[in-house]
Amino acid sequence: MTEVKRNPSPEGTLNREEAPLVEVKNLKKHFRLSKNKMLHAVDGVNFSIGRGQTLGLVGESGCGKSTVGTVIMRLQPPTSGELIFEGRDIFRCRGRKEELSCCRQMQIVFQDPYSSLNPKKTIRSILSEGYRIHHTISKGELNDTLSLLSEKTGISRDMWDQYPHELDGGKRQVVGIARALSMNPKFIVCDEPVSSLDVSVQAKVLNLLMDLQKEMNLSYLFISHDLSVVKHISHRIAVMYLGQIVETADRDTLFSDTRHPYSIALLSAIPKVDVENRVNRIVLKGDVPSPINPKPVCRFANRCWMSQLVCFEQEPELSQVAPGHWVKCHFAEKSRELMLEAETSSLEL
Repeated sequence: MTEVKRNPSPEGTLNREEAPLVEVKNLKKHFRLSKNKMLHAVDGVNFSIGRGQTLGLVGESGCGKSTVGTVIMRLQPPTSGELIFEGRDIFRCRGRKEELSCCRQMQIVFQDPYSSLNPKKTIRSILSEGYRIHHTISKGELNDTLSLLSEKTGISRDMWDQYPHELDGGKRQVVGIARALSMNPKFIVCDEPVSSLDVSVQAKVLNLLMDLQKEMNLSYLFISHDLSVVKHISHRIAVMYLGQIVETADRDTLFSDTRHPYSIALLSAIPKVDVENRVNRIVLKGDVPSPINPKPVCRFANRCWMSQLVCFEQEPELSQVAPGHWVKCHFAEKSRELMLEAETSSLEL
């Protein structure tokens, strides 16, 4: 099985004084279901990503992770909020020329490597599409440009005349990555790019993404439900629950100093082979609240083992508990004590 490389620790790789490449400010995406019902898919999300850095966005299915990615890529219009890219609010782009310029700098790799590729087009045509739309090269330069792109991503020229259905899942996803790289972007949204692949193929794709990041100084928003994968590729991690980010910290801090009860439960669910230091899994009880017209309270309260009256009456703020470590919980300090208790006793919460 291919060994997965690991991104270096954030310390020493991020200049704290350097302005982030991407800033998302109070991003909201609501879907109107009826006259009086509004589904809050994304509800006030904030984060930033530095140049050459990866932010891992994790959470259970339906929490709004992929919606964040598609709104950032303007595949869906935002309800409100700002997306600052290199000092410019991308949501305020006006005119075809400005929009195309934004598209070249920001690309996306989709979750399904089959449905995201046009089955009627060859790999050569798929990789050439961006150049044809943006007119960045002449027809005479196309072959040489495709050769360089294929060499960079490990695509053989024999694949150029094949169709997506003739490739396995791993190769199709590499084609999706190559398509995203064709415009020489600075920022890529990776929407669960390895979730549909075998473990050995996942490792190859993750290693490719990290090698390309190092070579091209790329920034990633890496969306996944798999904390083990996110731990390897990310510099910082944001945990999302029911449309909101409940905890964000650098990778090592999130795993060693977890504060939010939901993050603690997620970490306890990671399979471990060390039976001597096994952590008992925390099984959450209670139903997930409806994202339709949610009340201004803690959205995790009815599933939380440490909730109190204030949790059902007042929404906690996303507050900084340590440098670079933000938690949306009224009792962030107490959750650390319960995590230690969970490691030494059998809990079913």
